[in-house]
Formats: sequence, C-alpha cells, structure tokens
Amino acid sequence: MASNTIAAAPVRKTTLLQIIPVMLCFFAMGFVDLVGTASNYVQKDLSLTDSEANLFPSLVFFWFLIFSVPTGMLMNRIGRKKTVLISLVVTAVSLFIPIFGTSYGVMLVAFSLLGIGNALMQTSLNPLVSNLITPDKLASTLTFGQFVKAIASFLAPILAAWGATSIMMTFGLGWRVLFPIYAVFSILSILLLSATPIQEERPDKASGFIECIRLLGKPFILLCFLGIMCHVGIDVGTNTTAPKIIMERLELPLEDAGFATGLYFIFRTIGCLLGAFILRVMSPKVFFCISVLLMLAGMIILLCCDTIAPIYVGIALIGFGNSNVFSIVFAQALNHTPSEQNEVSGLMIMGLFGGTIFPLAMGYASDVTGGQSGAVTVMTIGVIYLILLTFKLKTYK
Repeated sequence: MASNTIAAAPVRKTTLLQIIPVMLCFFAMGFVDLVGTASNYVQKDLSLTDSEANLFPSLVFFWFLIFSVPTGMLMNRIGRKKTVLISLVVTAVSLFIPIFGTSYGVMLVAFSLLGIGNALMQTSLNPLVSNLITPDKLASTLTFGQFVKAIASFLAPILAAWGATSIMMTFGLGWRVLFPIYAVFSILSILLLSATPIQEERPDKASGFIECIRLLGKPFILLCFLGIMCHVGIDVGTNTTAPKIIMERLELPLEDAGFATGLYFIFRTIGCLLGAFILRVMSPKVFFCISVLLMLAGMIILLCCDTIAPIYVGIALIGFGNSNVFSIVFAQALNHTPSEQNEVSGLMIMGLFGGTIFPLAMGYASDVTGGQSGAVTVMTIGVIYLILLTFKLKTYK
C-alpha cells in the first residue's frame, strides 16, 4: 500500500546539487509576496480605494481555492517535479505581463496568473522536499525553504522603491522593474530543476477530488487547514497594511512608508533562518507557541501606538512570529497522514485562500472604521485562532 511505501522509505541521500535547485524554486515561490507592494503602487497610480486595491492580493490567493486540490491530483499522475516545472512556467509568464502596462485589467491578468502559478508551486514543491529529506527533519528544511522564499519577499519593496526613484536606470519601467528581474530568476529555476534528477515515490492510486476533500473530515487536518488560512491572511494583511498604517498615522509618502513591508520580511527572513536551526532542537509545539505570542504582542502594538519606533517594533514582532507558522503546520499535517501527502498538500495549500478572505475583510473593516485599526483587528482574530491551535499540535520533533 501507499502508506507502506512512504513510511518505510529508506534513508535519503541528498546532494547539494539537488538542494540548490529546489531552494531556488523556494525563492521563486516568494515572488507572490510582491503583490502587497505592487498593489500599493497600483492604488497610488490609479487612485483606488482600500477595498479596490485589496482586490489584487485577494485575487492572487483566490486561485489557491480553485487549483490546490486538483494540483495534488495532478502530482499523482505526472509527479511532483513536473508539476513544479509547470508552475514555474506560469509564474514566468505572469511576471512578463506588467512590463506592458499598469492598467487595472493588465494587473488583474498578471496577478491571476501569478496566483495560479504559485498555487501549483506551493502544492507541489513542499512535498517534493519530502523526497529529499527524512520526516524528522522536514519541518526544519521547509523552514529553511521559507527563509529563502522570504529573501525574495523582502527584496520586492526595495526593488520597487529603487525603480520608482531611478526611472532613468530602469528603462522607464519605474517600480515595475521588479517584474522582469524576478522573471529572469523564474527562467533560471526552470533550467536548473529540469537538469536535476530527483527520485519520487509513486502512489499506488490516483485520488479523486472527493477523496481529497474528505480528508477535511479528519479533525486535525481541518484545524491545520484553518491555521494555514490564518497564517497567510496575516502575512498578506501585514504586507499590505503596514505601509498604510505609517502613511495614515505619520503622513509619510508611499516610497518611505514602503520600508515597513521590507522590515516585515526582513524579520520574517531572520525568523525562518533561526527557525531552521531551532526546530532541530526544540519541539515544534513549543516554538509555535512562542511565535504566536510574539504575533499577538505585535498586533496589540499596532492597535495602540502611533509613533514610528513602536510601530516598527510591532511589525518586526509579527514578521518574526509568523515566519515559522506555515512550516510547522504544514509538516505536522503531512506527517499526520504520510500515505496521502499529495492530497494533504493540496488541501493545506488551498488554505492559502485565506489570502483572499483576510484582505477583503480588512479592506471592508478599514473603510467602515475610517482607519487601519479595523484591518489590524481582523488580523488579531487570526492570531487568536493560532493560539488556540497550539494546544492541538503534536509534541514530536
């Protein structure tokens, strides 16, 4: 049976030449986080409301609801590596589109393709890692992958700000220069992964859509699914809202306030790097608890403070705390049902649909309350759920 095939897998001998292309794919996975930065610039260029601008990140993550489970089924048929390659091609195409304009329609198409490519990638890349790494090291390895992903994430606002202020050096693209730069890395990822041999365990059968959805009937899988929704909602929400908080309370221009997004990803990157080592010696449950408490402290600061230093501290705490949530929850879900990892991966990535729900709710809350405190309140609800999830996580390392 499939469960025996996976559970009894031999000790994996992984070479650096296999790890490097996979980690470069994690870097390409981080391109989806440019949507927060890009939506703020598009909002400025087109004079959009918060609700209209938040449609962009919501649209990106809407496709996770549609494509994640079918991608898990696709992996059963063509394999994980081929599915990752398809995702990289779609991502590369999406990154070339904004070069030709920033109209509302163009950006909707570009962000839609970016979301579809990322849904395919996140569903297939994480279980592909399990073909290279033993189960006890999976959480720490996925966390290191999130560290690499975060590098791409925090570079996006830096590249956009550079492009916006150095138009003569960016062929007139302005802040859009980040799109062709990331497109080049997508192409490089395709070439390297194509040339990398990876042995995959083949499933005994190809699951159907209903069989995948039925896994949500397992209480622990459902809790993890909701945890992923809250994680990505907070991630996209902070990415989008942090600059708006500073512009609202300190009246700084977007080019200066955009540093808040970079700060979030800097501390998320630091958290991922440290987490890759901490999770090798500390129980994931304990580290998860510490992480979500840091996030709660950050949310309280953002709700209460209106000066630059504490706001930056709050953003940093949220970035550091949220850095390892995805890896811990995802690894626990995969290890909970080792015989159905492809299907579970599809379900967990479908949880990234939280990136659609949260920005829409946050935009509405901000419009109703007349300020970004409404948006922060919505994210705080997600943090409270993660605190409750802590009590259900397994204690094994």
